[in-house]
Amino acid sequence: MRSFWLLLLLICYSCSSSREQLPNIIMLMADDMGWGDAAYNGHPHMKTPQLDQMAAEGLVFQRFYAAAPVCSPTRGSVLTGRHPFRYGIYYANVGSLPKDEITLAEMLKGKGYVTGHFGKWHLGTLSRIVRDSNRGGRVQDTSHYSPPWQHGFHVCFSTEAKVPTWNPMITPDREAGGVGPGSAEGDFYGTYYWTGEGCLETRSLEGDDSRVIMDRVVPFIRNAVRHDRPFLAVVWFHTPHSPVVAGEEYLDKYTGLGDNYRHYYGTITAMDEQIGRLRKELEDLQIARNTMIWFTSDNGPAATGGGPGDFKGGRQQGETGGFRERKGSLYEGGIRVPGILVWPEKIAEHRETDFPAVTTDYFPTILDLLDISLENHPGLDGISLREVIESDSIHLRNRPIGFQSAYRNTFMTAWSDDRFKLVSKDDRESYELYDILVDPYEEKDISAEFPEVVRAMALELDAWLSSFDQ
Repeated sequence: MRSFWLLLLLICYSCSSSREQLPNIIMLMADDMGWGDAAYNGHPHMKTPQLDQMAAEGLVFQRFYAAAPVCSPTRGSVLTGRHPFRYGIYYANVGSLPKDEITLAEMLKGKGYVTGHFGKWHLGTLSRIVRDSNRGGRVQDTSHYSPPWQHGFHVCFSTEAKVPTWNPMITPDREAGGVGPGSAEGDFYGTYYWTGEGCLETRSLEGDDSRVIMDRVVPFIRNAVRHDRPFLAVVWFHTPHSPVVAGEEYLDKYTGLGDNYRHYYGTITAMDEQIGRLRKELEDLQIARNTMIWFTSDNGPAATGGGPGDFKGGRQQGETGGFRERKGSLYEGGIRVPGILVWPEKIAEHRETDFPAVTTDYFPTILDLLDISLENHPGLDGISLREVIESDSIHLRNRPIGFQSAYRNTFMTAWSDDRFKLVSKDDRESYELYDILVDPYEEKDISAEFPEVVRAMALELDAWLSSFDQ
């Protein structure tokens, strides 16, 4: 009998030890935040002490890319490891995440993780019956109903699309941007927070939207720790997407600057503050060492009132860090975004890498780190970054990153390897070539000097695009 209890105790200890070894995972994403919109990347005015601290402690990817130049496609790439053109999300508010796509949340549930999504979803509608946001609740078309609770998330506090960054349920003045022509200041904005099928949240939604989101993230994490469960928290802030509104305490941090700048900078500082709150909570719960925190943006800074790469002012005063063009463009300014990983258990001190990485890499990287086999998971566009995380001697990706985007009548493609980047703005009728290592701002087209490189990369790009039909 004694040997039976000893065996049972050993089994319990083994299970407990296994759970303790599983890292917690937090995936933070800003909305329309440019590569240059953080102090650690050289912004002259932005106050982002928490992001700066993460950069000072963790692994900074200097060449980190969004899989697409707009939000919905990039978000799908994060959860699936696949380019969104493989499953019909070509642009913002186009398509939805198919039910048969295997998500990171679904994979981690099978490993014992509790999973939560918080903030902007933008991968499908969240209601069939209540008129909500851009596409939700339209009786004539519910084909894009695809909420996070159908894709592996136990807990949700999610919106279909954008909300104001201050008082998210209330329509701000038109200077904030993102206000429809039929809307009046003070009215309900039109986008709900949903917590499940038919369940919308109506309480505690005042003030800074990043704080409203974090008010739900913190209890989720506490509950996971209380029940000794590893967790995946996908936290997709609305900041600094329009409508751009900052509270007075954040406006006051930027006195002396124009109102548009004060609001834009203020929203990012408010988000940064909530990231600090999150990190303090991890320390208080004594789980910070074995928690990986990823931070990025869904695309480059927005072009207020314009199309791809255009910039017409307004409150979305984002900085690309000098990279060419902006949101909607496959030049560097539209897709090169902040990239940070903090994980004290594996990353003991600050490191920077020029290894090209992209949001499709999240899925295979996390599964590889958890020793979950990808052998029976075909069609991935991302690769595992495990060796980059575990060693500072890995510099070459040795596998190009493909990009494509469809905006109205514009079809843009790009194929980027460790050195060169091939760009087409006319559906591969003609090409530009840039040496990203010596010309990161894409100022000199060198296609005429390297025709053999153009031919080889164009063939690779064609083969990659053809694989979408297989």
